[in-house]
Amino acid sequence: MKKKVVVGLGEVLWDVYPDQALFGGAPANFACHAASLGADARIASAVGNDELGDKAILWLEDHGLSREYIGIDPDHPTGSVDISLDAKGAPQYRFAPNVAWDFLDLSPRWQELAGSCDAVCFGTLAQRSPESSKAILGFLDRTDPGVLRVFDVNLRQSFYTARVIDESMQRVSIVKLNHEELPVVSRLLGLGVGSELEQCQRLIDRYSLDGLALTRGDQGSALCLLGKWDQQPALGIQAIDTVGAGDAFCAVLIMGILAGEPLSQIHARASRIAAYVCTQRGAVVPIPPSLLD
Repeated sequence: MKKKVVVGLGEVLWDVYPDQALFGGAPANFACHAASLGADARIASAVGNDELGDKAILWLEDHGLSREYIGIDPDHPTGSVDISLDAKGAPQYRFAPNVAWDFLDLSPRWQELAGSCDAVCFGTLAQRSPESSKAILGFLDRTDPGVLRVFDVNLRQSFYTARVIDESMQRVSIVKLNHEELPVVSRLLGLGVGSELEQCQRLIDRYSLDGLALTRGDQGSALCLLGKWDQQPALGIQAIDTVGAGDAFCAVLIMGILAGEPLSQIHARASRIAAYVCTQRGAVVPIPPSLLD
């Protein structure tokens, strides 16, 4: 069976911890996890013509991932983010400005990829610049009607606006966000007060979404697909680094939907794998086969 073409659209960067730098960027993390789950995964982004850019390309090659849709920007450096973790493994971010993925371009090759993919996932961070936002939205507008367009909200620092969130929501079929992002999104979009699930349902209704995933940290997660809700409890793990857990959750979710699996099965697997990522250092880690059932 032909593999599904799944695209991570947006930032490629290096997660810089106090003691080491690790490959990252939410869309790139998503694509890497999707590849480990059997997708023909592509990353559409840009890096600089510098040492970090060379290392990013080498990292992808070493992990069997294509760099075909990653541009080399001669004028701007490869992206990076300084990360510090609190006692629960929750990160604080400080992103470098004016980097390669702030100047994405909707090239003819990207347009071709948009017309041939089965799913695409993106967020708000790479839309902090008008140039990249235009390229990302243009990519989405060139996908076929049946493509799974996934908005993994990923609010970072102050790099988002109501306009960016609204224009992204209008173009997608699936939204994934966490319990800290939900009240911010609700306020910016004027959804009103209410319980978490009530706010989620208003998002679904306003934008005619096929699905919505809400991750709740130690309170578990809730997933709605085609009008049906499923809730999973937290698995009680000892988190050391939550960076990338949501990206893994999103990759499992999308691959399960593409495979036509039952809602509860998809959700349980997504919860297990996201929890495992929280117990490891870094956003992209090998997933034990025992967690894939």
